[in-house]
Amino acid sequence: MSGKIHKVVIPARGLGKRMRQGDERAQLNDKQSATADSGVKAMIPFRRPFLDYVLSGLADAGYREACLVIGPEHGVVREYYEKNAPPRRMRVSFATQTEPRGSADALLAAEKFAGSDEFLVQNSDNYYPISALRDLCRLGEPGTALFDAESLTHQGNIPAERIASYALCKVDADGYLASVAEKPSESTAAHLGPDALVSMNVWRFGPAIFEACRRAPLSSRGEQELPVAVQYGISALGMRMKVIRSQEGVLDLSYRGDVASVAERLDAIDPQP
Repeated sequence: MSGKIHKVVIPARGLGKRMRQGDERAQLNDKQSATADSGVKAMIPFRRPFLDYVLSGLADAGYREACLVIGPEHGVVREYYEKNAPPRRMRVSFATQTEPRGSADALLAAEKFAGSDEFLVQNSDNYYPISALRDLCRLGEPGTALFDAESLTHQGNIPAERIASYALCKVDADGYLASVAEKPSESTAAHLGPDALVSMNVWRFGPAIFEACRRAPLSSRGEQELPVAVQYGISALGMRMKVIRSQEGVLDLSYRGDVASVAERLDAIDPQP
């Protein structure tokens, strides 16, 4: 399969533990605090819910259909997009992940939506550079956008000490993903070296990823995690993932302390999902 893609899967089922247990000194208004306490990070309001900005950026990049993977208790998300504020540029549907068993399990919930098409997968609590999303849309084959650690720190809102909590990747001589280490240990990070790139969990997949998600081992946390499934797909199934290297930043809404910096960066954006 080749050419542009128009589908995107956005897992939004996580428990939001880091957001609920974050710095209580963070300056959140009442609505932001209540939403953070609910664990549904993607719906934290700025002028509009964070997910509106995410969907608007995807529409700007050329995507037209989004499947939100939510839990059975997340009726507020469904009601907002089906009744209160239906998007004009994105067609939104839903898939249900019954238990929060990890990002690979969440993707399996959207298998029917994806069908035989290639599609994008991205986090619901990250705002990615539109250029990277557009490049993946036009890539013509499965792939991923990887980021320089320095760009994430200086052009995004991610503190340098948090970089180690993301997956680190190596790229082969042909520009394809060679390895991905989810939350690497210090020794693994040292082995990968200073040129390792950071995965912020944005991927263009073909249908082969679903077999990888089903067959990959559980992560160290006992969950079905997407980076582990990708590594399994590369090692055991012969998946090839072309790498787009980005030197732009990503906005990360993982903790309560992130809200102020994200609000500042989103202030100039008028989301039109």
